[in-house]
Amino acid sequence: MEKRFRPFLCGILFLMFQNIRPALAQDGYGLAQNGYFDRAPNLPADRFLGSIPFRVLIDGIVIGKVRLGDFPDSLNFIFDTGCGGISLDSMTAKRLKLVPHPGSSYIRGIAGTCQEQLLDGMRLRVGTVMLDSLAMQVNNYDILTSVYGEQIDGILGYTFFSRYLVRVDYDRSRIDVYSNGPVNYPKGGYLLHPQLAGLPIMKGRLKEAGDITARFYFDTGAGLCLLFSSEFTADSAVFGPKKKRPVPTEGAGLGGKKEMQLTTLKNFSIGPFRFHQIPTYVFDDSYRVTNYPQLGGLVGNDLLRRFNLILNYARSEIYLLPNASFNQPFDYSYSGLTIGLIGGKIMVTDVMKDSPGEEAGFQAGDVVLEVNGDAGQDMQVYRTLLRMIGQKIRVRVQRGEGKVALLSLKVRSIL
Repeated sequence: MEKRFRPFLCGILFLMFQNIRPALAQDGYGLAQNGYFDRAPNLPADRFLGSIPFRVLIDGIVIGKVRLGDFPDSLNFIFDTGCGGISLDSMTAKRLKLVPHPGSSYIRGIAGTCQEQLLDGMRLRVGTVMLDSLAMQVNNYDILTSVYGEQIDGILGYTFFSRYLVRVDYDRSRIDVYSNGPVNYPKGGYLLHPQLAGLPIMKGRLKEAGDITARFYFDTGAGLCLLFSSEFTADSAVFGPKKKRPVPTEGAGLGGKKEMQLTTLKNFSIGPFRFHQIPTYVFDDSYRVTNYPQLGGLVGNDLLRRFNLILNYARSEIYLLPNASFNQPFDYSYSGLTIGLIGGKIMVTDVMKDSPGEEAGFQAGDVVLEVNGDAGQDMQVYRTLLRMIGQKIRVRVQRGEGKVALLSLKVRSIL
């Protein structure tokens, strides 16, 4: 019997460290001068249902609090347009004594596939909005909790976004929820007409060796700017022969880890908005997550978070309005290190060959005690400190049976 696959991109994470480089990365038609910042859209007050505050984690991931059924504790959920439904972490399900059953479909991730596990008849409260009679997928999100250093209990995707008109306001760190209906969009932005096949699909234009227009997933749950399949880049001749050699890196998502290449793309445009020198990942899409040749890859939230969004799935519309982060520089650093929170300790989990991390003497299994004298054991802080291009980053690690070493790391730029 042929396997049925559900679209499921959530949790595509990129764990090699990048840095903010002091240079403008895109064109915005004089955004501040033209009053594009901080403009409230003309959304109907009589259809307003409620708001949810959120935080933006490193690499642009959006996380907010939700309530599941009658359980008293709130849970950390990622708001992810790249997820085809709503899902719960398997350990969270176990802690709440929820037992899933096998479904009839399979879930496809960047590094593997697995049979879906389901919980039926679930209720989820998102702010003041209640979603009833839900079928929730159950997946193992240990990798998410590890990389962000805090518990990730689940992911909120298409099932939520398709039921409501949703505004994502990055300037105020707030999601506003409205009932569906017509919208008078504000001036200064751009209206996408995505194809909605469980996940939104948008058009983008790229320039490097040539001028190419292709389709991509619109994925707010991907902690990166651009991800292309190697088949797309080869068949479309995206990069020319004189392009600087990419650096090896690693991504992780559903199914485990995946080797990738990290480079930059000269130009990428969404409608009238053009970005320059965008960090871009290329990988062998052996599990057909990006559905090449129908799609070239995906656009992630390190790019999309530069816009306030109005997601109007009922009318197949997504409105992009540049926000205060639009001109924020991109991250270009490369250390070759992956760190994660494992068993309550921040540890080096991978070291890429011939990388600055390997040259500095890091080894998988090293326990990070402090970074540049900071012993606070905050994953977000450490990942930020390890993004400092050109400077010597001093990292104290514990190795083996109590041996402590002070390592000096010089982070490189991929430019």
